[in-house]
Amino acid sequence: MVNRRSSVEAVARTDHETGRFGRVSRSPLGWMLVGIVGIVGVSALTSGGPPVLAVVGAVAAVAVYWAVMRYGAGRSMPEIAPRRAVSHAVIGTVLGVVMIAASVLMVITEFSFAPASGDVTAIVASMVAIQLGAAVTEELVFRGLAFQALERLWGSWMALAITAALFGLLHLANPSATVWSSFAIAVEAGVLLGAAFLWRRNLWLVVGLHFAWNTCVSLLGIPVSGHEVAGVLTTHPTGPDLLTGGEFGIEASIAPIIVSLLLATPMLIVARRRGNLVTRRRR
Repeated sequence: MVNRRSSVEAVARTDHETGRFGRVSRSPLGWMLVGIVGIVGVSALTSGGPPVLAVVGAVAAVAVYWAVMRYGAGRSMPEIAPRRAVSHAVIGTVLGVVMIAASVLMVITEFSFAPASGDVTAIVASMVAIQLGAAVTEELVFRGLAFQALERLWGSWMALAITAALFGLLHLANPSATVWSSFAIAVEAGVLLGAAFLWRRNLWLVVGLHFAWNTCVSLLGIPVSGHEVAGVLTTHPTGPDLLTGGEFGIEASIAPIIVSLLLATPMLIVARRRGNLVTRRRR
């Protein structure tokens, strides 16, 4: 009789603990943290090797995101649906190219450019693979997990503000970073990428924008968020840091801040008109 009672109590305790774990894992902060750990872990395992490994890491990160959202959050994932994924990625890529092109043209007289040595094809292929992996991983973490989890808790505006601030703060640890460069990243990347997601509610568009941004800067031979890169050009800043971004790169320049706000503002206006913004009351 004692053994049977102990068994019943053990089963009841297990059911209680499983139920509690299930509630935690299905809470926005729960599945956000599980997903971030999984994606960051995959990224760590696939970094430091040949560039193609970055693409493998990106595919694995998408799989982790799908599993966490499906079994943790218990929700569908229209934001990564294959339907129209290519068209959204193309739109994002075009926006990224326009953003960087406009920013560079605004301050082009403040740089010196020269052709770099090396095989152009190899440089481009390597850069595309590396930046694709980085863009997919970062967007799944920030706009996929963090943004949507915080949005469910406190609404779209708060999610936009928090993720933009976090994006900027994390870049404070980068080489040559300053408080100004982190503020610039928070505005031009955090706000713009968040606005792009709210505009179309599609992660492939945001990935395309992020990918094109980093790839264009890299190929120009300009540091990406403080990280030196070998592009098809060798570029040196000759003007003031406020215009060139100094050693951190053009992302710390005033130019992309202006351009990003000019792009983000209409995106947010359209997102509001479409009813894409979530308020705490509606949640």
